[in-house]
Amino acid sequence: MDQAMSAGETARAEAISLLCDIELDASLQFGSREMPLQEVLELGPGDVIELDRHVSEPVDLVIGDRIVARGEVVIVSGNFALRITEVATPQLRLESIRCLF
Repeated sequence: MDQAMSAGETARAEAISLLCDIELDASLQFGSREMPLQEVLELGPGDVIELDRHVSEPVDLVIGDRIVARGEVVIVSGNFALRITEVATPQLRLESIRCLF
């Protein structure tokens, strides 16, 4: 039984390793807000949209439509970056990958 379990684990590791080179779009979600289309059409340069998240709250790292991590925004070499403070479980991260074929 140990050999069957070991073979199954090996097959799973090989299957997951095939996914490791796939590129995915990642985005940071600072917050959200619902707006009627009319308000969106009236937006112009300099307008400010208030979001539903306080500045001290962590931002979400989103892959597909799933939050896979949270953290704080930092600046690295003049660019925005994310210092990760919390990571979703591996199972939840895998579930966030949509079928690409």
